[in-house]
Amino acid sequence: MLAQAIEYYSYDDYKHWEGNWELIDGIVYAMSPAPMVNHQRLATSIISAFYNQLDDCKECEVLGEVDYKVSDDTVLRPDIVLTCGETNKNYLTKAPKIVVEIISPSTALRDEKYKFAIYEREKVRYYILVYPDDLKAKIYKLKGSTYDKEGDFLSEVYEFEDIQCSIKLDFDKVFERLR
Repeated sequence: MLAQAIEYYSYDDYKHWEGNWELIDGIVYAMSPAPMVNHQRLATSIISAFYNQLDDCKECEVLGEVDYKVSDDTVLRPDIVLTCGETNKNYLTKAPKIVVEIISPSTALRDEKYKFAIYEREKVRYYILVYPDDLKAKIYKLKGSTYDKEGDFLSEVYEFEDIQCSIKLDFDKVFERLR
């Protein structure tokens, strides 16, 4: 009975909405208010780190808060993506190589469970969950059809494999401004 009362939306609905939303299996999720300062510092640091390594790799780009249209009823807005070979100018249509979500208390369940499963199913090669309060990142790498945890990173350097570009993240530098 309750399921009949829940409204179901599609991308055609989503593209007309004002504000910041995500659409997962036809259900609307409000994005948090504007990200906190530490969230923005981390996003800027990670985007800069990726961007500065792409000079010799023109087929890949790093983007912040861009729509990723997974299907007609699922549109996600990851904090950061590294994508290669995307040609659509309105939203991502191909699975990014790397997705980074910066965790806040209001988005933790969605990022750690629901979006984790979607990115895994869509074959996003790397999924990174960044925890600003702990100055820690968890990196998951797709192996076959499931994610395998590569580890928890506090100050280490991680080199990404199987991407068109040579990319790494130095977590000591990523977290530097938050210490």
